Amino acid sequence: MKPAAFDYHAPTTIDEALDLLAAHGDDARVLAGGQSLVPLMAVRLSRTEHLVDLNTIPALAEIGSANGSLSVGSMVRQRTIEHDPTIAATVPLLARATPWIGHFQIRNQGTVGGSLAHADPAAEYPAVALALDAQMEIRSAGQTRTVTAENFFEGLFSTCIEAGELLTAITFPTRQPGEGFAINEVARRHGDFALVGTAARVAVDNQGAVTSSAIAMFGVGTTPQRVTATEQALIGADQDADLNAIAQISSTELAPFDDLHASASYRKRVGAVTVRRALTDAIEEARDG
Repeated sequence: MKPAAFDYHAPTTIDEALDLLAAHGDDARVLAGGQSLVPLMAVRLSRTEHLVDLNTIPALAEIGSANGSLSVGSMVRQRTIEHDPTIAATVPLLARATPWIGHFQIRNQGTVGGSLAHADPAAEYPAVALALDAQMEIRSAGQTRTVTAENFFEGLFSTCIEAGELLTAITFPTRQPGEGFAINEVARRHGDFALVGTAARVAVDNQGAVTSSAIAMFGVGTTPQRVTATEQALIGADQDADLNAIAQISSTELAPFDDLHASASYRKRVGAVTVRRALTDAIEEARDG
């Protein structure tokens, strides 16, 4: 099949794109990397009267740092995130999550903002944003607002972005001394969407005991989910802590679903394994400095 007919727009500035979105409202869709939207349009599961292409706006592909944070434009390619040494050093969890996304052909075109706005609950970037308490910059023709990752994802393939608005940048806190990061997931084969996975950030003190943590799981519901009871149980964990027992707590916090690929009980059981693996790696890195 082929997409239904639409009007194509190629703005060169953010303001021009926002004016188009304001003018056409619900009849407009934005094109980022197109790795999800284009296939849906091709089989006519998604239709739009106006397609606004963001690939012609250089300002959306900028990366900058200030005040202990890294700002990543929504049109920064996944391949850039995967290979940029600055991102690897300052926001390592974002860089480490990227090779898990599809295959390199997908990452060549896919964007960080496109993945976040698409809000697939089995995707890596939404969980990373949640684990790092990322801030989402959302602009419209009349205003700019900032939303936390916790409030950004509202449901299955659903975010707080409203008609006429555009996700323009994502701000991540940069790595601090004593922090460690890891991501672990299970999929049917490499490149498939995760059946279940975990993105983790931990911080330790000079004795190696955990002082704070953030554990975000994906593939376990309609949105990525922080397992706060597991995070609390991890506080104070030292060299002798039973990480397997702590990770098992996560299974009590989840209410996953059955589908063609895995049962809810499988996701709970294997999800706890991904938590243990991610925590083991993140804590080891934090203690090694």
